[in-house]
Amino acid sequence: MHVHTEWSWDAPRGHMERSCERAIEIGLPALAFTEHADWALVHEGQHSVDIVGYLDAVERCRAKFKGLRILTGVELGEPHLFPRETAEVLAAAPLDHVLGSIHSIRIDGELIDASQFRKKEGLDFPNAVREYFRETLAMVDSDQPFETLAHIDYPKRYWVDGAAPYREEDYEEEIRAILASAVRSGRVLEVNTTRGSILCPDITVVRWWRELGGQAVSFGADAHQPDKVGEGFDLATQMVQAAGFKPAKDPMALWRR
Repeated sequence: MHVHTEWSWDAPRGHMERSCERAIEIGLPALAFTEHADWALVHEGQHSVDIVGYLDAVERCRAKFKGLRILTGVELGEPHLFPRETAEVLAAAPLDHVLGSIHSIRIDGELIDASQFRKKEGLDFPNAVREYFRETLAMVDSDQPFETLAHIDYPKRYWVDGAAPYREEDYEEEIRAILASAVRSGRVLEVNTTRGSILCPDITVVRWWRELGGQAVSFGADAHQPDKVGEGFDLATQMVQAAGFKPAKDPMALWRR
């Protein structure tokens, strides 16, 4: 439920047709192409998805891979900060799956992606992570129309070398506030496998999600190239089940408590 292809600015090795072939090869009944709609321009060459061209490519794949359910989607970056641009993308056509995510926050007046934290000299990393969670809460508290909260602890992927290890408990108050807001708005928590390298979030946060009343969990590898589609799902599904969520009879449905 979280795949990027050549229609995302940061997926030069992405390929929609080969991603479909990979899904069929590993036995996935469905996948959602959730291309980036980002407007916090912090990377060279960054741009929002060409939604019209993307939707045309999806229709071609649906015609070619009839045994695979292919969902349309988009990953909205900081949608609460860019309401006009978000509305324009979502008005192009009905989409099956809409993710909301935070990648970039403002530090000392400068927009910076969490992937760049370790390059910023003198950065108070724990404080930057707390600022990331504050921005995530603002997004979840907003009225932006996304269903699923993506990679809630995204900065964990880019932890600073030499810093104390990341511990969910160090940010429990901030994370619980985000989860509680997501529960109130009926949103879904994504377990993002980071292409098989790290779970965002891990079992601690998924258990908090259930404890606070979270109803559903989705899975996404955040693949940016075909061979990463579905990576890490064996571990992720075991973890989510251990946290108290169960698969549905329909293999394409969300896992629920």
